[in-house]
Amino acid sequence: MTVKVIGIGDEGREGLLPVYQDWVLSCDILVGGKRQLANFPEHKGEKLILEGGLKSVIETLKEKEGSTVVLASGDPMFFGVGGYLAKKLSDVEIYPSLSSIQLAFARMKESWQDCEVISVHGRTMKGLAQKINGKKKILLLTDKENTPSRIADYLLDYQMTEYKAFVGENLGGMEEKTEWFSLEKLSSYKASSLNVVVLKQTHSSPAWTLGIPDDEFSQRKPDKGLITKKEVRILSIAALELHEHSIVWDIGTCTASVAIESARIAKYGMVYGIEKNEADLNNAWENTKKFRTDIHLQHGKAPEGIDEWPDPDAIFIGGSGGDMEALLGVCCQRLKAGGTIVLNAVTIENLGNATSIFNKNGFTTDITLAQISRSKPILHMTRFDSLNPIYIITAKYKEGQE
Repeated sequence: MTVKVIGIGDEGREGLLPVYQDWVLSCDILVGGKRQLANFPEHKGEKLILEGGLKSVIETLKEKEGSTVVLASGDPMFFGVGGYLAKKLSDVEIYPSLSSIQLAFARMKESWQDCEVISVHGRTMKGLAQKINGKKKILLLTDKENTPSRIADYLLDYQMTEYKAFVGENLGGMEEKTEWFSLEKLSSYKASSLNVVVLKQTHSSPAWTLGIPDDEFSQRKPDKGLITKKEVRILSIAALELHEHSIVWDIGTCTASVAIESARIAKYGMVYGIEKNEADLNNAWENTKKFRTDIHLQHGKAPEGIDEWPDPDAIFIGGSGGDMEALLGVCCQRLKAGGTIVLNAVTIENLGNATSIFNKNGFTTDITLAQISRSKPILHMTRFDSLNPIYIITAKYKEGQE
């Protein structure tokens, strides 16, 4: 049985080619959402409403005979049902309509090959800041929760005022409306439920390279500063072997310097940080706003409070809180296969304790002793100030370990 998947826009059946309309009216089984099916009240065959999951509909179609048409919004292969149906059914033909992204940029009279497309439809906006920051054009697919006004509030919270917003409502339909907004104006705007948002950069976003200077972070400042120093931070992050989709744990996040730099790499993953000192955590929140990294931070002492976190690809441990065996036991158990744990230790005792615990849990370790000195002017000359030596312990599953 051949299943024809036909894209239909907000204009309804009037936007379909005559041959598509003939296929719809003559098919034995017509599948679609209530809004799409309402375009064809005269269809005399069986109708199946797409609501909830697709699995049950697919199982039903496998058991039926006769010609079948599935109506899908816009381009079925653009965040639509087309790809899923093509994988699950043996004989599928796709006939796309114009997608919302094409219509939005047509109304803007701008090209979109350089646009980043991000969907927050049915998804959390958590982590959106680092995905957007620095991009020149972003199209956001919205829903009834993640509305244009909520998106504007979110961006204002991260001071991303270099963006203006284009909102396209009911694109292609009789009630189509398009307008440009500042984020401040968009914050109070009530849009139609059918909309897309395009963000366009009006001036450059702040830029930070790997190795943000220590004094850029809000932090408590005793004699040497409670922060993973830039040079050690760079070495530790390199050892974590992060990729764009990494799930990262930062235990003892303090100022969140490692968490923030990790989130800028793992922008399509997520970083989870925990800190026992509430004053440090407040600094961490302030730093995430400044550096536009929307990460998960919580107050607590690990390993308590991390049960709900997803299993990580990488774990950074800047502080164990005194119960190293319990903490490393949980980290070793939860780490994904192929993942990496990096622990920074200041004392020889913690170095020996950590390597022993890692070995007990079936991990190999590689240790770097980082002895860093920084130049400092003295009169018309230069001298060097040394930082505290740091043991950077990199732990991985032993080869062949499951």
